[in-house]
Order: sequence, then C-alpha cells, then structure tokens
Amino acid sequence: MALPLIFLSDYGYEDEFAGVCRAVVARLAPEVAVSDLTHGIPAGDVRRGALALEATVPVAGPAVHLAVVDPGVGSDRRAVALAAGASFLVGPDNGLLDLAAARLGGVREAAEISSSALRLEPVAATFHGRDLFAPVAAHLAAGRPLAVAGEPIDPDRLVKLDLPRPRRQGGALLAHVLYPDRFGNLILDARPEDLGGGKGSISVSTIGASFAAVRGRTFADGAGGLVVYEDSSGRLGIALDGGSARKHLQAGRDDELLLEAA
Repeated sequence: MALPLIFLSDYGYEDEFAGVCRAVVARLAPEVAVSDLTHGIPAGDVRRGALALEATVPVAGPAVHLAVVDPGVGSDRRAVALAAGASFLVGPDNGLLDLAAARLGGVREAAEISSSALRLEPVAATFHGRDLFAPVAAHLAAGRPLAVAGEPIDPDRLVKLDLPRPRRQGGALLAHVLYPDRFGNLILDARPEDLGGGKGSISVSTIGASFAAVRGRTFADGAGGLVVYEDSSGRLGIALDGGSARKHLQAGRDDELLLEAA
C-alpha cells in the first residue's frame, strides 16, 4: 500500500517550483496522495523548516516527508533519504530533517541519494527538488525499499541542527525566541517543564523592559494581555490576547527573554 507524501519547501507560491515537483510525483507514482504542508518557509531558513517538520510528524502517521529547504543545492552537501519510525524523510543533509527524525524515534537507516538510480536525468545543479528529492520520495511512497534509493551511510554522521537552549538564571528561565508565527506569537526554545509551576503571574523581561503576563492554556487566558502557554508543538509560547506579542515585546528570532514568577 502506498504511503502518503507530505511536501514542505521554501519555494513559495509565485513560481512553478513546488508544482513541478508535484507533477514529477504524479507521473512516477500516480497512486500516491500528496499533501502540501507549506511552501511558505522563509527562503533558505533551514531551522524554520526543521521546526515545522518536527511539529508535523507526530500527527501525520506513517508517511514520506519530502522536505526542500536547500540553500546549499549543488554544493558538496549530501542528499539523503532516511527511515525513522514507520516513515521516511527525504531532503538535504543540512539539519532540516534532524528534529523530525528524533521525534520519530531516531534514524533506523540512512542512504546518500545524490547518485540514486531513481533520480531524473539530467540533474539540474540548482533544482534537486525536481530531479532528485521528488523522484526518490515518490518511489519510496509507492513502496520501493530504501536500499534501492542510494548508498547506505552511518546515521550518526548526519548533520545536526544547532538550536539555542534555555537555561536557568537564578530563579528565572532564560529562553530564546525560535520564531514568531504569523499571528505574532513568540515560539520559544523552552518547554513547559523548563519553566515549571502552574498557573500564576509571570514577569517576561527583554533587554531594558519587563512585562506582566499570566500562565495559561489558551490565548483568551491572557484577558487582553500577555499569556505564556504551551504551543501545539509542545514548546512554550508567548501570545498577546487580541494582538501581537512580537510587536508588544519588540522581540524576534534569537532574542533572549527572561521568564520569572511575579
């Protein structure tokens, strides 16, 4: 039975790049259902793509994840296909697949696919999504084994994603903004257990300013103010009920925030 194919990229929606990759999958494996996770990852933002994949795999079930955020396309970076859990991950070996593979229980088997017999010829140096990743993903989704996709490689030598890490600073938690979502919510590198405690008042401090917040489960718990909550991905988030926490705190990617019981 064919696996669903879930497609993520930074190709955007104005050019034909994502659609061409879908057309390749449709030609090679017409029985495979393709879902577009997003093509709105900021151009070249490997970390944002990796976080989106990590959030997806726990709820997607067995699938082939085709992920293309590849600023190093055509360079000496490796192209890989990975077996993790009951799923496969296909994309560049630049850290994009790392978090998702870990969430699936770790990589069971890995293959280097740059010279795969399943690729399209000729391979364009700047469009591996079309000529390499999409064909390999299509064949895996159709039931071909990973062994035919490429040469085996040691999973321990795959590129890891370098993320900031939260740390305790006295009685407070120093966390970092991984990204602001489109609603202005700030998604942090910390998880609820890092902050500890339950409901109550929290002080959120940036460089030069402190803001009152509450610990809550929903945006509405902020009652028009800031709320620190558990995001759907399992990380801590900061939202402004009815507004943008990003604008309110004047905080963005990699900024440090100090969270402390008020």
